[in-house]
Amino acid sequence: MSTTNSTTSTPSQLLNNFPSSKSNANTPTSTIVEDSTLRSQPMSSNKENHSRDKENLAIEGQADDTDNQSGEPGRTIVVDWEGPNDPQNPKNWSFRRKWAATVIVSAFTFISPVSSSMVAPATETIAAQFGITNDVIIAMTTSIFVLAYAIGPLILGPLSEIYGRSRVLQAANMFYLVWNLACGFAQNTAQLLVFRFLAGLGGSAPLSIGGGVLGDVWHPEERGKAIAVYSLAPLLGPVLGPIAGAWIADKSGGGAGDGGGIGDQSNMWRWVFWSTTIVDAAIQVAGMFWLQETFAPILLERKAVKIRKEFSGDPEKGGSVDVKTVYSNQEGRTMKEIIQKSLTRPFTLFAREPIAQIIGLYMAFVYGVFYLFLTTIPTIFTEVYHESPGIGGLNYIGLGIGLTLSSQINARYMDKIYVHLKNKNNGVGQPEFRVPAMFLGSFCLPAGLLISGWAAEAGVSWVVTDLGMVFVAAGVILTFQSMQTYVVDCFTLHAASALASISCLRSLAGFGFPLFAPAMYNAIGFGKGDTILAAVSIVVGWPAPIIFWKYGKAIRMKSKYARN
Repeated sequence: MSTTNSTTSTPSQLLNNFPSSKSNANTPTSTIVEDSTLRSQPMSSNKENHSRDKENLAIEGQADDTDNQSGEPGRTIVVDWEGPNDPQNPKNWSFRRKWAATVIVSAFTFISPVSSSMVAPATETIAAQFGITNDVIIAMTTSIFVLAYAIGPLILGPLSEIYGRSRVLQAANMFYLVWNLACGFAQNTAQLLVFRFLAGLGGSAPLSIGGGVLGDVWHPEERGKAIAVYSLAPLLGPVLGPIAGAWIADKSGGGAGDGGGIGDQSNMWRWVFWSTTIVDAAIQVAGMFWLQETFAPILLERKAVKIRKEFSGDPEKGGSVDVKTVYSNQEGRTMKEIIQKSLTRPFTLFAREPIAQIIGLYMAFVYGVFYLFLTTIPTIFTEVYHESPGIGGLNYIGLGIGLTLSSQINARYMDKIYVHLKNKNNGVGQPEFRVPAMFLGSFCLPAGLLISGWAAEAGVSWVVTDLGMVFVAAGVILTFQSMQTYVVDCFTLHAASALASISCLRSLAGFGFPLFAPAMYNAIGFGKGDTILAAVSIVVGWPAPIIFWKYGKAIRMKSKYARN
């Protein structure tokens, strides 16, 4: 009998309908075994491996030749999906339901990064009002939000693998909403920095959990388009935010002093935070209705709870049956086991997994360059091209064009390339089949840095500088989409923890790069400064796709979590 229908049957009927362990050739995916030390393996994330997993589970159920109808102590019901086409399995959801989850997660991932950079054009106004004169502190009003991105996912990612994606994601977003709102009421520098950091902690959740959601619902050959949308959000957000922030900064007028009321011109910068809070509140409400739980161990545990309740009402059978899921023995649920395994997994992944270390280091450099660009654009267009903050902010559109066009083109071909390479590999997919887009991205990034840097240095038309920004954005998004999908393909079940370990290093770079940018550009200028960054991107970026393509599989084979 199927465990899906167990709630409509009595516990005795449930037990009596299970076949004896003597007939394990036809053992269903929810089975009773007497071996209390059953070690259940997680089911494969794609359909072609499901029958093999089911067969392995049935074989492990042959521990004892015992009558399953006797109700003897030590019997175990192992709860799993009802075959490879179970509609309750998120990978078998309808496309509409999958895309609903993808869009909501991408919306969460979009609004938080908007807050990270929207304040950049208003930093001079804030500095004037709070009396900030130190360039590093001024830069920190923007980048401290990204510093929190390095810490939050290390906790929130693993928590989503314990309590579920949806619950943790929505709770973290509410935390972000409260502290982002508080930023608009900050009365001094210390309050602003603390509130920004706390808001960043909550806003960091989608950076790791979002990838986990996509790994839960999409098969590898379908995953490219979804991750193209998801990976665009945290990069497009910081581009669109400063455009609105620039006009708010224009309205603020740079006045010093307290200013008093909300409507005072010198306090208009506070709407940078209040406006994003309003949008985030709308996204939070949408998430409450349309973001459903996707994490397989949590969904199967809910099925197991229903079965336990049925048995608890039957004194004859209730005490003799242990109900668990195929994931139960893989990870315990006591607080000690949670701390030892789940919350330490991101650190373990980065410390012991070479593939995570390589991806993390490369993405850290790319992300650092991107945030350096975001924070220096206002300086370039106000000081070199003598544009007002509002007009200067429109140049962020160049980054937006590069991100959007490259993302959509890559989304169109990423899955097609993956399927083509999979078919050539006898129908076996590999994470390395995501690498081709990375080759193009590694060329676009240094080209864009050289064009924009020397165009600004020479003071030629702003169109040329913006063209360079388009290439920079293309290089960043192509690299990000390739690597994000690679990580999810490698660490499907623990994708949230893997993305958390990688996002930690990249967020530290996003925090640190903008801090040294003013000193570097003041000392050597935009041309030489961007030439140095371009040279580093060539040295680091050009060998990277070759390494992943030729040696990625060998590196993954040394991994505990990413071997398959």
